[in-house]
Amino acid sequence: MNTSLIILNILIMAFFIFIIYKMQKKHVSFSKRVFLALGLGIVFGAVLQFIYGSDSEVLKQSVNWFNIVGNGYVRLLKMIVMPLIMVSITTAIINLEDGKSLGKFGGYVIGFLVLTAGIAAVVGVFTAVSFGLSAEGLQAGQAELARGEVLQSGLENLNKVPLTQRLTELIPDNPFLDMTGARSSSTIAVVIFSAFVGISVLGLKRKKPDIAEKFRVGFNVLHDVVMRMVTIILRLTPFGVLALMTKVTALSDYQSIVRLGKFVLASYVAIIIMFIIHLIFLMIFGLNPKHYLKKSLPVLTFAFTSRTSAGTIPLNIEAQTKKLGVSEAIANLSASFGASIGQNGCAAIYPAMLAVMIAPTQGINPLNPSFLIPLIVIIVISSFGVAGVGGGATFAALIVLSAMDLPVALVGLLISIEPLIDMGRTALNVSGSMLSGILSSRVLKQLDLDLYNKEVIEEDV
Repeated sequence: MNTSLIILNILIMAFFIFIIYKMQKKHVSFSKRVFLALGLGIVFGAVLQFIYGSDSEVLKQSVNWFNIVGNGYVRLLKMIVMPLIMVSITTAIINLEDGKSLGKFGGYVIGFLVLTAGIAAVVGVFTAVSFGLSAEGLQAGQAELARGEVLQSGLENLNKVPLTQRLTELIPDNPFLDMTGARSSSTIAVVIFSAFVGISVLGLKRKKPDIAEKFRVGFNVLHDVVMRMVTIILRLTPFGVLALMTKVTALSDYQSIVRLGKFVLASYVAIIIMFIIHLIFLMIFGLNPKHYLKKSLPVLTFAFTSRTSAGTIPLNIEAQTKKLGVSEAIANLSASFGASIGQNGCAAIYPAMLAVMIAPTQGINPLNPSFLIPLIVIIVISSFGVAGVGGGATFAALIVLSAMDLPVALVGLLISIEPLIDMGRTALNVSGSMLSGILSSRVLKQLDLDLYNKEVIEEDV
């Protein structure tokens, strides 16, 4: 009987996939397909949990089959991330007339990422204070207690690695290892290695122009091949969103969400406030936020459902270059750096809120400048190298709480609602990386304003 129900659920999912496929064949816009997939996933997942219950074996086995589509799509994106960064950064540099501009590009991108991370930390602090959030009185269950013990053990290992070493590890010593994504800082390491390759080719132009030109032509061909692969994979986005959103709503622990509802609400208020600040930044720099909203929503939707900033890099770059008018070099730098540096949601808002909740239990006033200023500085510094995948926020929180000499038990307590909040945080992370690319291009006069302001974008996927 259970097998029949699982097969029925799979057939329903297959029917939804077929509907989206037919829409693609009829050239229905990419955005409409993504949002339909999001809506179907929410409804289907909620219905499945209502019928079977979150602990049902039928539901778990059904989701395992759905994961072939959802997790399979995320794996394809991760497959293409490192080759995309490698060829895009290298190609962008070797096609530059002046290699000196690369440092300026990277400086502005990192500067905007760090600036928005600092602002996000402040938003997290004052949101937590405004909601009166506190770690006092929160009760932990067996799962949370177990997670707290694991985190405490992890924290002890983390404390053995000084901040200076973590910053040093951003520099690659084995680029081929980093091409596999083996380290949390692998994305930045590949960017650095690719930059060295590109700069080397620019230097070769003066001594051996023929060889440099052959390399440039060959790498441009490789770039076109990789970009074609990206286009093929991006066409699968609506199917991935459907499966991922179904999984989230089907397996969410709604009782825990209600129990910790105040923290969930405060988290999303902080995320929304920071997103509004992103739009204000666009207006300050003379850009219409409406165009950004319309063109970034499919990317942010995928980030929301997948909970992976790193996996969203291909969509991020595609949206920046083809829809928002950002130069290719800056788009690649902002998307790549933004997956590991200055994450507004995971590395800034979340640790700030936890620190504010824990501080009173240690007899500390969270608004005291002697606590607040070091907290913001530590959050900004520790945002370098945070993994751009689900769970990166936990790593960031451990670093910040440890540096502020605060206990980490609260991180384990929030395990049950982590996925729900992480969805919004990841979308904010990606928005922050896109914003850094747009503003950097604007300041450096590399932004194609005609493309940015274009109302209707022809669908390329």
